[in-house]
Amino acid sequence: MLTVTGLNQFYGESHILWDLDVTVARNACTCLMGRNGVGKTTLLKCMMGLLPVRTGAISLEGRDIAGLKAEARAGLGIGYVPQGREIFPLMTVEENLKIGLGARKDGLKKIPESVFEIFPVLKSMLHRRGGDLSGGQQQQLAIGRALVLDPKLLILDEPTEGIQPNIVHEIGDVIIRLNKEMGVSVLLVEQKLPFARRVADRFVVMEKGRAVANGAMSELHEGIVQQYLTV
Repeated sequence: MLTVTGLNQFYGESHILWDLDVTVARNACTCLMGRNGVGKTTLLKCMMGLLPVRTGAISLEGRDIAGLKAEARAGLGIGYVPQGREIFPLMTVEENLKIGLGARKDGLKKIPESVFEIFPVLKSMLHRRGGDLSGGQQQQLAIGRALVLDPKLLILDEPTEGIQPNIVHEIGDVIIRLNKEMGVSVLLVEQKLPFARRVADRFVVMEKGRAVANGAMSELHEGIVQQYLTV
């Protein structure tokens, strides 16, 4: 589905990503893991076109997208839920959701009913401002906004961060449903190991800007956890 090859990225003179190779398989849920500061969010922003890359290739279904702007990548079917959600707090839930419509190629002007079927709470809060929602509701809104464009690949950066446990479980249910029942490929950054094991098929572990381990989630053994994930 999405392939990153030989990716290098810098902040000023600091080398952040080093010859990075990552593959997100079609119809799989892949979890990107690693301690804070290893480059996970930077990688996602490079995938979305929010940060430039110095060298390397990024392809979606065999098409080179490294030179495309973020809006164009969204138009190709990549939904992105950033860390911290980044909803518009002074806009209503409805207005936040409609922003995603601009990236759809079919010109749809109405929020798809499927979004409300997945997150019923959003329909009951359409006219509330985003900033008035709880953290869990804001995360549902952020995911709903990404789903409005009908993505074939959904990228989520720490979707459970700062969320109450019952909503964490619900978000896990949604990710599993999107992936297993609706065929959406998923890439997520996640620190909570039990959550990652529950929702993901595959894992990639990063350390100091490099991919140091990957495989089926069943292959994420205690040695990898202790070496690269334990704080």
